Amino acid sequence: MVVILGIEGSANKLGVGIVTDQGEDPILSNPRHTYITPPGTGFLPRETADHHRDHAIGLVKKALEEAKLEGKDIDAVAYTKGPGMGAPLQVGALVARTISILWKKPLIGVNHCVGHIEMGRRLTEAKDPIVLYVSGGNTQVIAYSMRRYRIFGETIDIAVGNAIDRIARVLGLPNDPSPGYNIEQAAKKGKQLVELPMVVKGMDISLSGVLENVTKIVKDGLMDGKITKEDLCFSLQESVFSMLVEITERAMAHCGKKDVLIVGGVGCNKRLQEMMATMAKERGGKVATMDHRYCIDNGAMIAWAGLEMYKSGIRHELNDCTITQRFRTDQQEVTWRGENS
Repeated sequence: MVVILGIEGSANKLGVGIVTDQGEDPILSNPRHTYITPPGTGFLPRETADHHRDHAIGLVKKALEEAKLEGKDIDAVAYTKGPGMGAPLQVGALVARTISILWKKPLIGVNHCVGHIEMGRRLTEAKDPIVLYVSGGNTQVIAYSMRRYRIFGETIDIAVGNAIDRIARVLGLPNDPSPGYNIEQAAKKGKQLVELPMVVKGMDISLSGVLENVTKIVKDGLMDGKITKEDLCFSLQESVFSMLVEITERAMAHCGKKDVLIVGGVGCNKRLQEMMATMAKERGGKVATMDHRYCIDNGAMIAWAGLEMYKSGIRHELNDCTITQRFRTDQQEVTWRGENS
């Protein structure tokens, strides 16, 4: 039996997860703590790193307690190497290196994006789908080929989660539990579809125009009261998610695949899941999704990707266990999968 402890801290969530390769449920524990800022504000790197430092030791202890394990029972420590915010990433790497030295365990640096994908593949049992990865920092349409997760399409400016978060701030929506969740709830009450820019360039999308347009509408007084905040949230989702469905379908046609796996924090959105499922069904396929426990950044996803890497023989030297803010999905060699399976 292999047991891996994983540490995720690339943005405003710090998570510590422990997983094993034995049993039906591989996740032994997965505690997480979120840095939540006041309404109308975002999270800054230094303050986010302070949050991670304050909660790191407690989360490691909690993960071990929930898993009913001790440090000696862990085979290796995995951590998020990147991509992400520099200061928070450094805290996660520091904690991982410290634990590695104290427990005399090997280290494994994990690509955050690959962590999302591998967690999704394990929990949904999606074998070889097109992956839509949508989060605060990334928006990518991905397919596996020749030991790499190849990016077929992506945002050319800001990520979908970042756009949603910033629009939530413009609308004055709270950050608790998350801006995206509050946008989704408000959208359910929207009754009027407001025309917003839909920019699809081949396999890529642009979201800066949507952000600018919504900001202007709000500053102009919601068109003198003709529309509501709920209408804007509804229109935002319909417009942005339509773009995502379009480029995902193109990737499916190009690769000859029927199924879609949605990962990343925005993947929790029920309306996105519904729209993608309708498209996939029309193509004779289905959509694989996860709930907020595993869509949102968490330690278990890093632990699981680390477990796959560990079993394929990957270990990283202490001096190499640094961080990188820019670590694209296709830069990670996927040694634990066949060339086209």
